Amino acid sequence: MKKARSQKGSLCLSVNGSGTQVWIFRWWETSTDGRRVRRKRQVGTLDQYKTEEAAEKAVRNWRLVLRANQDGAVSRITMKALIDHFREKELVDKGEDGRAWSTRDRYEAYLNSWIEPRWGKEELTAIRAPLVEEWLRNIRQRPRKRKRPQLVETERESKPLAPASKAKIRNLMSVLFNHAIRWGFADRNPISGPNKGAGVRQSSKRVRVPDILEVSEMQAIVAKLQLRERVLLFLVMVTGLRRGELSGIQWGDIDFENLLIDVRRSVVDQVVGRCKTEASQKPVPIDEFTAQDLLAWYRVTPYREPADWVFASNSRRAGKNRGKQPLWLQTVMRYHIEPVIRELDINKRVSWHTFRRTYTSLLHANGEDVKVVQELLRHGSAKVTLDVYAQAQMPAKRKAQHKVVEMVRPEARQEALAMAT
Repeated sequence: MKKARSQKGSLCLSVNGSGTQVWIFRWWETSTDGRRVRRKRQVGTLDQYKTEEAAEKAVRNWRLVLRANQDGAVSRITMKALIDHFREKELVDKGEDGRAWSTRDRYEAYLNSWIEPRWGKEELTAIRAPLVEEWLRNIRQRPRKRKRPQLVETERESKPLAPASKAKIRNLMSVLFNHAIRWGFADRNPISGPNKGAGVRQSSKRVRVPDILEVSEMQAIVAKLQLRERVLLFLVMVTGLRRGELSGIQWGDIDFENLLIDVRRSVVDQVVGRCKTEASQKPVPIDEFTAQDLLAWYRVTPYREPADWVFASNSRRAGKNRGKQPLWLQTVMRYHIEPVIRELDINKRVSWHTFRRTYTSLLHANGEDVKVVQELLRHGSAKVTLDVYAQAQMPAKRKAQHKVVEMVRPEARQEALAMAT
């Protein structure tokens, strides 16, 4: 019998009653009366786990739980072991009770690119707030994967990582330590600290203020687009739908009679999932003009069944999946909308989210109640609506400024009165 012992529990290759070779995990457990009891559990067959290393990976989380019940065991748990446990328990599809696919995908990206390579071998007790803070201060953008190796690093690749990205890495590390505390693998969270200011300090300040479009610019862009792209832009301009929600609309979600769109799903990287938050699933109102645009598109698209995507991919490259998948909206932006923006000499960085931000700013400029704006954007908090999305446009700022000028400069007030008469 082959046997491999560890600090807590042991893994052995044995034979069951039917003569099949199986991996068995054994450990000692203390009962309520203080007696030591030998326990065992079958891991799987030799066909399932062909090597001892594969079987060890299968019992890694069991060892983690057992060690957490030992005095001083926390000092032997590494960040990699914690990440593996977090993946098994949290980064799995739990339906409505779990995290959205887009969130899980983003977490995996940060874990694979940043956290695990730097902190994977470190024991949890060795990770301190100042060390993480210094690391975040110095990390830089990762080089892009290229078909041909580049001998010289480009200027873009040598830039420091954006503060917002660093803040997300910091927040994910805090989530990991909270997970460790919940499962008894740690008794503290060095990232958040015991009180305000004691943890890792990392600003999320933007490198640059996001651009928003003027009404005239949006009108000029739409005027040069074909029907499909024109309907897409009009729809996002007057609803503020997120890109994934825009991709996920099916004809059965649109109530033309009551002028509503039920936001039931979000499509990110062609993966269909639930919406970002509970608030995101609220119906979105549309106007009669947008409804007419959608009907005009309905008459020409070959995909008109209730379960068909409103903006289905009709590319020949899709083969058997033609019409069964939504459009890649980033491709639509790159090949159909960005060329028009360049042609019009609009020197702004425009993405699908730009239209959502512009929609917010226009609502704010029109003096709409903040609660109405929050509900239209389906935000969980009005603070996010005002602090992150809304921007005052230049005409509104000039108008507000001129009111003050009239108050402090008599000549300006006299000129305004003369113009009024």
